Amino acid sequence: MVGRRKALLFSLCFFFLSLPSFSSLPSFQTLFPNSHSLPCASPVSFQPDSDSESLLESEFESGSDSESSSSITLNLDHIDALSSNKTPQELFSSRLQRDSRRVKSIATLAAQIPGRNVTHAPRPGGFSSSVVSGLSQGSGEYFTRLGVGTPARYVYMVLDTGSDIVWLQCAPCRRCYSQSDPIFDPRKSKTYATIPCSSPHCRRLDSAGCNTRRKTCLYQVSYGDGSFTVGDFSTETLTFRRNRVKGVALGCGHDNEGLFVGAAGLLGLGKGKLSFPGQTGHRFNQKFSYCLVDRSASSKPSSVVFGNAAVSRIARFTPLLSNPKLDTFYYVGLLGISVGGTRVPGVTASLFKLDQIGNGGVIIDSGTSVTRLIRPAYIAMRDAFRVGAKTLKRAPDFSLFDTCFDLSNMNEVKVPTVVLHFRGADVSLPATNYLIPVDTNGKFCFAFAGTMGGLSIIGNIQQQGFRVVYDLASSRVGFAPGGCA
Repeated sequence: MVGRRKALLFSLCFFFLSLPSFSSLPSFQTLFPNSHSLPCASPVSFQPDSDSESLLESEFESGSDSESSSSITLNLDHIDALSSNKTPQELFSSRLQRDSRRVKSIATLAAQIPGRNVTHAPRPGGFSSSVVSGLSQGSGEYFTRLGVGTPARYVYMVLDTGSDIVWLQCAPCRRCYSQSDPIFDPRKSKTYATIPCSSPHCRRLDSAGCNTRRKTCLYQVSYGDGSFTVGDFSTETLTFRRNRVKGVALGCGHDNEGLFVGAAGLLGLGKGKLSFPGQTGHRFNQKFSYCLVDRSASSKPSSVVFGNAAVSRIARFTPLLSNPKLDTFYYVGLLGISVGGTRVPGVTASLFKLDQIGNGGVIIDSGTSVTRLIRPAYIAMRDAFRVGAKTLKRAPDFSLFDTCFDLSNMNEVKVPTVVLHFRGADVSLPATNYLIPVDTNGKFCFAFAGTMGGLSIIGNIQQQGFRVVYDLASSRVGFAPGGCA
């Protein structure tokens, strides 16, 4: 009797151990097409109050230094909010065009041999040489409102995890593009200071640029779409909801040109030492996070958090990887992908490996919209999704999307699940993060694309609804579902 029980127990154990490790993954989830449409250019969420437009100097001086504030939370808006004269279709088309330029430039930069190539923008008068730094791929997709200088002058700044340098337009302008607020004048700030050419901040730029007359540091950032900003590399106080962050090294741009869509400049959130997190790590414990809402279904604002409160208790973390030739990007390990509850054959960690000289790999990027996977992985994943969605009515391709469906007049549909298997963290995507509306007539497309390069990019459409945690102190990135609540 005892022997028979042992045999039965052994058989059961063998049966359960032989089951695939992903057998518990659901195969389908429900999408409600009528609840999702192309987002409009909704008004920005920032409202004038005592923290912003009309701060008197006496009010500013009562603000708190960031050293005494453990965390800061800011609202984020999509850059489309500054283009209220466009239709939803025009906004989406512009977004895909920006996305294509950005991905192309990221891939070009990632493929460079160690030691970045320098591309000089036109030199303004009085500059003996120029500095090229930051990422050449265009600005990001989300912006916030913050104060610059003393007293604080509030402006819109784009936030971008794919860039390091903090910069904004400054008076006097040799050339400045149109922005929503008055251009910042450093001569009216008590805390503005130029940086000497010999300073450590100036030496951290890719190559030193110096105004020989004033012996002050110069910077230049060039973008893949032909945009650029050139000016003085300086230090200034930034104010976030009455919390001051002193001595931030930033570019004060006197010669700026390009497609920056109304924002005054850019707050670089990259992994490099000159980014905002890189400079202020000791103040915010090297932690920040953001949550990007699905704008097609929610009127709530997105948000960014700096400090300990940025770390969600329910986040699942994956280790950050280091690229020996490029420190701006956030690299992670992607082990595989499941579609419809089953691992996609052939999509393995080897396809996404970051090699010893910095080629290949996978990055998390807030400024790229559509996730790009190296082509073999994308084709295998796409084909698996097509099989799982064979009952849905197919529609013609749209732009970069080659798997589209006609979901007009449908209240709900069942679609295959999609799970990204990072090292240590399985991220199950909501259906709205990979089947998205592309027009106003009920066409939805599979929101992934292939790339011929070796670099894969996890874009912000796939990040929607998750609080994405950058815990640089522990060298990890985390994903917390439902983080925008």
